[in-house]
Amino acid sequence: METGEDASLILTFRFFIPMKAYLGLGTNIGNRRRNLIVAAALLAERCGDVLALSSFYETEPWGFQSEHSFLNAALELETGLHPVDLLRQTQLIEQEMGRKEKSNGVYKDRIIDIDLLLCGDLILQSDELMLPHPLMHERRFVLEPLAEIAPFFVHPVLKKSIEELLAEL
Repeated sequence: METGEDASLILTFRFFIPMKAYLGLGTNIGNRRRNLIVAAALLAERCGDVLALSSFYETEPWGFQSEHSFLNAALELETGLHPVDLLRQTQLIEQEMGRKEKSNGVYKDRIIDIDLLLCGDLILQSDELMLPHPLMHERRFVLEPLAEIAPFFVHPVLKKSIEELLAEL
């Protein structure tokens, strides 16, 4: 290929060593149990192997008022996706399931919410993604299901296990 030929043929691939990622799932409208199951199935289909899925926990809305309670779960995923690519896949799944927009600090009812909580012991801060999730240690609806599937996983910043973080709430 000579210089100046069709540059669209050049592809960039991001390879990432497979790792365990922990995700939080939540829903408070529609068939909530089905929403969580569909989200878990789509994550398995597109993002990697689901190694564990917690029980479903019924919780009150956090950060806003609603007559609809949430079902929350945590999921352990083995993935070879770069964390930013994993984030983009979760956003696509949310959109395909009917989510209109991310909350950006203003919370409201939603058919599905998929949050990246942890990606191995990676610490990442960018405009697009912060790992570990910056509020996870303050949220019982995150820590309870996560402690069910990964009680001894140590938060890479706080240096405490999920079980210890939950006990501190």
